This record gives sequence, structure tokens and C-alpha cells, in this order.
Amino acid sequence: MRLQFVGCGDAFGSGGRFNTCFHVSAAETRFLIDCGASSMVALRRCGLDLNAIETVFVSHLHGDHFGGLPFFIVDGQLVSKRAGPLTIAGPPGLRQRLAEAMENALPNSTKVSRKFATEIVELEPGRRVTINGVTVTPYLVDHSCGAPPFALRFEVDGKIVAYSGDTQWTDALVSAGRDADLFIAEAYFYDKPIKWHLDVKTLLAHRAEIRPKRLILTHMSPDMLDRPAPDGCEKAEDGMVIEL
Repeated sequence: MRLQFVGCGDAFGSGGRFNTCFHVSAAETRFLIDCGASSMVALRRCGLDLNAIETVFVSHLHGDHFGGLPFFIVDGQLVSKRAGPLTIAGPPGLRQRLAEAMENALPNSTKVSRKFATEIVELEPGRRVTINGVTVTPYLVDHSCGAPPFALRFEVDGKIVAYSGDTQWTDALVSAGRDADLFIAEAYFYDKPIKWHLDVKTLLAHRAEIRPKRLILTHMSPDMLDRPAPDGCEKAEDGMVIEL
């Protein structure tokens, strides 16, 4: 399995980084984890085949995590000439918020008949499901975004990849990340606790409970970008590739 950090930045492009978007190539499928507002530029810069992506999993409904979806969908119709079906899976409220985002960004785009099927799946907290060969379990975390925010735990090709999403510390992160081959965790600040976001000091205080085999930090503010990676951690970079 191959994971590429297409974008690993915060909402504000700190450090010149693209919004959150991770591309996973598994033996039988390709999928995205989040698709932030700048993701179309980032995906094309990485040279990835958009039509090969079968599923987009969304952690929560903030623009820097799902705001690229209107353009991803319309690109499939007008530019990339997508033929295969696309599944978008995310929190309750995804169907309505995505339709609103599409109409705000590209008026009348929801009324166009497409040549490919688009299925919206609203995930239930704690319910493990398999979608297009990827088993995902969403865990409810603590982040204000107008809909339930999730940490996501993926099982594919015999590996486990966990992603915190955006959240302040919650014990749900232990369940989401426990013994994962790769745990991708928000690290907005180093040791400054703020509401709705995770700092590295708090994360590392719980590392022994989570026991990830590999821990990579993402969604970093300038405070974290200016620091070296703490011992036992790595810092994500746009374009970085992980082989599991």
C-alpha cells in the first residue's frame, strides 16, 4: 500500500502547503482521505490519475477538508471524462452540505446529468463498514464544524491507517489509532492547547496508549512548522510518499 500526502497544510496554507488530501493506492483500489479546497491543484501537481480514484473519505465538513469536492466532481464530467462510479463517504450531513457547496462554487452543477454514478454515503459513528474494498470505522471526535467530525480508521491490504481528523484531545483517538501501522495526527501547535485542535505535547502524553507503529504529524501551524519533529515522530510534507 502506498500513501501520498497530496496536501498536509492547515486551513490557511501555512508554509505554502496545500489543504488536507491524502491519496492511497491499494492492491485493488485507489482512494482519497479528505479533499480540501486546494486539492485539485495538488492532485495534478502529483500527477495522479483522478479517474482511478474510486472513493473519497471525508473526516469533517470544513472547506479545507472537503471544499475541493465540487471541482473534483465537475472535473470528472467536463475535463477528465470520468466513466467509472465515484463514492463519497463522510459524516451525517454530507449530502446536503456537498450539494450546497457545489451550488455556491459552481451554480447549477447539481442539476447536470453526469456520465458516471455518484454515490454519497453518510457514515455512522462507531459503525465499521466496507466501501469499495476499504474497511473504515469512524470515531466521533471533538471539533466544531456544524456536523459530526470523525477520526477515521482504515483497513486495507492487511494494514491499518488511522487519521485523527481535526480535534482537540479525546479518548476516541486511542480507539481510532491503536496499534495502527500508520497514524496520521493533527499537530496544530507544539504545547499550546487550544479549543478544537490537537497539540503535540498532549498527543505524545497518550502515545503509549495508542501504540502506533509510525506516527506522522500533519495540519501544522507556523508554530509547529518552525520546530523539528519530536523524537519518534515525523512531519508530513506535501508530496511525501509512505510505503506500507
